[in-house]
This record gives sequence, C-alpha cells and structure tokens, in this order.
Amino acid sequence: MAIAPPDNGIPSDPAQPRNGFDRFFEVSARGSTMSREVRGGLATFFTMAYIVVLNPLILGGAVDGDDQKLSIPALAAATALVAGLMTILMGVVGRFPMALAAGLGVNALVAFEIAPQMTWADAMGLVVIEGVLIAILVLTGLRTAVFRSVPTQLKTAIGVGIGLFLTIIGLVDAGFVRRVPDAANSTVPVGLGINGKIVSWPMLVFVVGLLVTLVLVVRRVRGAILIGILASTVLAIIVEAVAKVGPSFVDGKPNPHGWSLNVPKLPERLVDIPDLSLLGNFNVLGSWSRAGWLIPLMFVFTLLITDFFDTMGTMVAIGQEGDMLDEQGTPPRAKEILLVDSIAAAAGGAASVSSNTSYIESASGVAEGARTGVANLVTGALFLLAMFLSPLSTVVPFEAASTALVVVGFLMMTAVRTIDWTDYEIAIPAFLTITLMPFTYSISNGIGAGIISYVVLKLARGKARQVHPLLYAVAVLFVLYFLRGPIESALM
Repeated sequence: MAIAPPDNGIPSDPAQPRNGFDRFFEVSARGSTMSREVRGGLATFFTMAYIVVLNPLILGGAVDGDDQKLSIPALAAATALVAGLMTILMGVVGRFPMALAAGLGVNALVAFEIAPQMTWADAMGLVVIEGVLIAILVLTGLRTAVFRSVPTQLKTAIGVGIGLFLTIIGLVDAGFVRRVPDAANSTVPVGLGINGKIVSWPMLVFVVGLLVTLVLVVRRVRGAILIGILASTVLAIIVEAVAKVGPSFVDGKPNPHGWSLNVPKLPERLVDIPDLSLLGNFNVLGSWSRAGWLIPLMFVFTLLITDFFDTMGTMVAIGQEGDMLDEQGTPPRAKEILLVDSIAAAAGGAASVSSNTSYIESASGVAEGARTGVANLVTGALFLLAMFLSPLSTVVPFEAASTALVVVGFLMMTAVRTIDWTDYEIAIPAFLTITLMPFTYSISNGIGAGIISYVVLKLARGKARQVHPLLYAVAVLFVLYFLRGPIESALM
C-alpha cells in the first residue's frame, strides 16, 4: 500500500520503459519512479542501520569453546560489507525491494548456544552449510514449491502477523513498552514506559516522532516515513545536547532513562578505516569432530527452519505491502529472491558475522514507494559506505528509527480484512499465525503454528485432499522444530 499519490513524473503508460535501466529493473512497469526508489532505499537503510551496531554487540559478547572473543570493529565492518553486497545482489538478481543483513535471533542463537560448544570458525562453518543446503532446495525447486503450497489466505495472515511483530519490535526498541521489573511476581508481564509512565526524554522523542510521522502519513506527504525518522533524529540530537541523557547502560549499570542503543550526537570523526580481518574465518568440518554429530545436526536443522520460513514470511509481507503479489500470493521472481537469500546465509557465515537474511524493515522502504531492486542499490551502497562512515551509522537512535516500524505495522495490518473470518478452517490458523509472531517474538513460530493447525483442522474435517502434499511434510518438520528440546535430551 503506497502512502503517497503518484509522482508527477510517471509516464501516462506506466508499462513503457524509459531506458535500458528502467527496462531491466521494471521501474515504470511496476508503477514506480527513480525518486520513489531512492527515497525507499534511504528509508530502509535508516530503519535497519542499527544492525551495524547491534550485531557486533551480540556476537562480540559471545565466548566460543576456546574462550575467545571477537573484535567489535572487525564485526562491524564485516556486518556492513556483507549486508551491502547481499542487498545489492538482491536488487540486481531478485529485483525486489528487500534488503538483507545479519539475522537477529539467529545471531543470538549462534553467539550463545552454538559458539560456546565449538570454535567460532566451526560455528560459522555450520552457518555456511545451512546456507548451501537452502540454496540446493531453491535450485531443485523444492523451496519455491513449499512456498506455493501454503494457502493464499494463510500467506496474508503471515504478512499481518509480521506487521504486528514489527509494531512490537518498534515499541520495545523505543522503550515505550518494557518488561515489568518484577514480572515474575506480577500478573502483567509488560507495561507502558517506566512504571506505567512516559518519564524519559527518549520516550518523549519517540512519541513526538511517531505523531509527526502519522500526521504526515494521513496528509499523504511524500517521504513521510523518511521525514519522520530524520525529524526524530534531529530532535533527539537537540535533546541529548541539552539534557545529557546518556546511554541505557552507564559503567555496566542500567540507566532506564537513557537511549536504547545509539546516543544521538554528532560523532567526533566521520571516517574510519574498516577492519576486514574476520573474512574467511570459517571451518566447515571442524564442529563435527569437536562436538559430535548430533549437536551440529540439530543446530543446522534449527538454522535451516528459521531462515527458510522467516524469509518466506518476509517476502510475502513486503510483496503484500507493495501490492506486488499474484493471485497465489507469490511475488515476482520468487525463485531468484529465495536463491539470493540462501547465498546471503552462506556469505554471512563465510564473513564470520552469522547468517544474513531478508529484513522485514524493508517494508518501510516499500511504504515510501519502492517497488524494485533500485531501492536495494541505494540501501546496499549506504551499507558499504557505513564500513568507512561507521561513526555516522550510530547517530540515529532506536527511538527515532522505531517510529517507522510502528507506522509500517499499521499499513501491513490493513490486509487482515481479506481473510475470511467466517471460515474457521482458515480463520483459526490465521489467528494463531498473527498472534504468535509478536507474542513469541518469532516469525517462524507463527508460521509453524499456522501450518500445523491448518493441517490438523483439515484432517479433522475429513478434507485431507485439500491439503497440498508438501504441506504435510512441512507440518511434520515444524513439529520436530517445536519438539527439538525433548528430542535433543532424548538422544544425548
């Protein structure tokens, strides 16, 4: 759903390309313009640039089996490099406005569950194996076939669920929604701000920025989301200069009134030489001899399921937001999109920065009008520049960028009207898909619950033939995915 009227520069026949570049990327054919693509690419970068800071913090906090830690600057440089190259590759090959970077959730799994049981190179070797396996599934057509086997309305529910997931990510990252300090002894696990009140400057910046962005969206101002991010950042810089709020942790002690991640102030220097020493630091076979066969096998399976279905959900949600899906709920060049995503998973392991995957934050760029891979060229180029301009990537705080996630969450939520809520056989799986994504903080969990319940309900109604054969296999895999804890305990 575009939030702005068409640019005046769109030709009367939008399917008629202006030049070879336009023809290759299908800019006019998809009803877009270069200005929209650039604007969308900028919005996507600003909503996900935090990964250049956050991924090194997560991976840098890990200790591998040899008690070794990784260099934060090297992780930041490699994170930006792989994100930039893979995002550009998606733009050129997939020609779809979906950026890629190190996957959140997957990087925590790698850092705190996989790495401690082996060397870091061994752990990255497992990520490379997982990426290669997914690429094989794409090339054989199996991954695309599985994607097509999911009912259209369930795909819609996936997009809606991701919209709610984005919303809660934005609210939590901004500190607007927080865990209740004594949640274990309370009936309320989360609440508004600090003790139910908005009492910090960063929270106020988020609220003001969100309201400004919503007003711009309602008034259909071009670039509303991007303008909202930039305006919020400027306000945050002014607030920090005056109030000296500081970070959320000071000398290891929590500062609940501080900025969530980036402290919004102009950096002392703009350019820094990237440290690329971690590139190629992976060992494909080391983990199998060091940790036995079971642990690496279960880790690869978990990574495979997570990457496989997270990307499927993200692809549907972005295509849905940009009205780019066909009657079966499939975006254009689906096979190419999935292939690039699988290559990105392996590339992340080869560069020692964990599996790279598609980012749902790309929906913010689509909401700004991006419809083609040209937006990816912009986002990817900015990631590559971030290797050298890493100080600038730390200027935009979560409280400013998160406004975009909440607005995009609303836009994606509007598709819920297309689900037939009177048909319980699809409505119940859709409901579980939509609710479990934000409530479990996992796209895969929501998709798994939706597919399993869909299959079970069809069987219960004696309609087994209405279920695609591949969906039975996927449901079994998700059952194994949800039961992997007991399975690991039983086999060890």
